[in-house]
Amino acid sequence: MRLNRRSMAALVGMAMLLAACSPKDTPSPTKTTKQEVSVQAVAAQAKGFTVGAVMSANTVYVFFDPQCPHCGHLWQASTPLHRKVKFVWIPVAWINASSLSQGAALLTATNPLELMTEHEASLLAGKGGISAPSGVGSDIEQSIKSNTKLLNGFGAESVPFIVVKNAVTGQTISKDGAMTTAALAEMIGVDPS
Repeated sequence: MRLNRRSMAALVGMAMLLAACSPKDTPSPTKTTKQEVSVQAVAAQAKGFTVGAVMSANTVYVFFDPQCPHCGHLWQASTPLHRKVKFVWIPVAWINASSLSQGAALLTATNPLELMTEHEASLLAGKGGISAPSGVGSDIEQSIKSNTKLLNGFGAESVPFIVVKNAVTGQTISKDGAMTTAALAEMIGVDPS
């Protein structure tokens, strides 16, 4: 079977949307240290920034590495749902040295929605994301390291890693990888329109 350029580009695009980034230097947790994934554990232990419908009863937690392009695709897919759902984006440092400094900049931004949008556009354009100072405050560095430890404790193997309680079923769902807006809405249990 021969594919034309348009078909090949569509297949590559779909594969990217279904893919996720894995840690380069972080060892995978052993099975004995795996912690049960729960919304309560994430809410109590993780530190992230909030965007979307802040007063929403439903919160979607997204662990992301600022250097992960698949996280950028999920950011774009989540944007249409911001008016319906509260998202908490939780930075981790898995991929490279820029992950920590960019995560710190996003975590401490006065307008995280604007900075994250700028960052993901730059990352997806192949420009590496926002410029961030290399010096990170020890409290923020510790928060990102704790986020990374929590994610590892869940046994996650890639980012983005989503944790949500489905609004319809009440079931806690965790999933890694980027997805479309419609698939994300279905996972959350909200109407995508």
